[in-house]
Amino acid sequence: MPVNLTAPNPSDLHPVPGVKLGIAMAGVRKANRRDLTVVTLDEGSAVAGVFTQNRFCAAPVQLCRERLAGRTDIRALLINTGNANAGTGEDGLVRARASTIALARQLHLSPEQILPFSTGVIMETLPVERIEAGLPAAIADLKADNWAVAAEGIMTTDTLPKAASRQITIGGATVTITGISKGAGMIKPNMATMLGYVATDAKVAPGLLQAMVTEAADASFNRITIDGDTSTNDSFVLIATRQAAHAEITDLNSAEGQALRAAIVAVSQQLAQAIVRDGEGATKFITITIEGGRDKAECAKAAYAIAHSPLVKTAFFASDPNLGRILAAVGYAGIDDLDQSLIELHLDDVHVVTKGGRRPEYTEADGQRVMKQSEITIRVGLSRGTASATVWTCDLSHDYVTINADYRS
Repeated sequence: MPVNLTAPNPSDLHPVPGVKLGIAMAGVRKANRRDLTVVTLDEGSAVAGVFTQNRFCAAPVQLCRERLAGRTDIRALLINTGNANAGTGEDGLVRARASTIALARQLHLSPEQILPFSTGVIMETLPVERIEAGLPAAIADLKADNWAVAAEGIMTTDTLPKAASRQITIGGATVTITGISKGAGMIKPNMATMLGYVATDAKVAPGLLQAMVTEAADASFNRITIDGDTSTNDSFVLIATRQAAHAEITDLNSAEGQALRAAIVAVSQQLAQAIVRDGEGATKFITITIEGGRDKAECAKAAYAIAHSPLVKTAFFASDPNLGRILAAVGYAGIDDLDQSLIELHLDDVHVVTKGGRRPEYTEADGQRVMKQSEITIRVGLSRGTASATVWTCDLSHDYVTINADYRS
């Protein structure tokens, strides 16, 4: 059951001028489910992306990297769920290319203008013939207001579709930012088994897009973890159709550039947090903030150590205030000169540890009260400096094991 997450209201998702989405049932893995999505982009659009840091990356990831490095005129995205096309060797690359060739024929584009994305089961042959057969229906379905259905069409073990949208004003013009994401398991920083797509009509210089998508990923999708596994297929793409009626943004540090950056980060964070809220078997949404570090890197080390600890995560599932597990995780995070006598620990409003030891006023009843909540904040003070870092995670439940044990059946 997702943690305080509901399906998006289609009317809340603003269409982005220059973007159309079409969804079909191609039977990639299972019949009668939306599993094929085509996204078309008007001429003049700019695209940038960041991808998994798993060296065993999927065929579509390899093609996307190649095509984004070599072209500036990407015109379509092709997304399938049910099959990751990973661990498939040269045959996987051939099939990924074949799927884009099939779509290119129907859209009258070059195959190199199409970015392929796949998610699902690893080490199974991509059924290109089913994808090709489903393309006419997806193309016939192309609409500007299809974001909510597209969010459903990219799901795998997700229980709910994930989408976010907002509008801001730049130079007197309305600018739209809308995005969708998928993911529920095999989620760890360095990107995760997730797909994320954010589009805007902001008129931003194409050369700025890579910096924007990297910044947005670092503040959102690279700050979530469910189970500590880095996937083979992670992809986060930022699209700018550049159709908004304002002067072109050529400096991200300008007032206009900062406003756009903040809006894109906000949408990305909403999408990333939705993935954690829908984590496989999750019952708790947990924010972990490390403060008082010498730099962000050591704060992140401590935060991820807590977030990845099975002992911490299972304690939160059980609402058991066995909070020494948090201190142990901070201790083995890899901060070699950490002074344990300076550590402070808060669980929401409850001050648990001071100067490295249990605070005399702390009671287990206070800890258990917080642990029973569906949303919890862990705050650790290192008392070493002024840096901080935040990550989002969830608990680890019996259902996580059940879902992943039965995933391929």
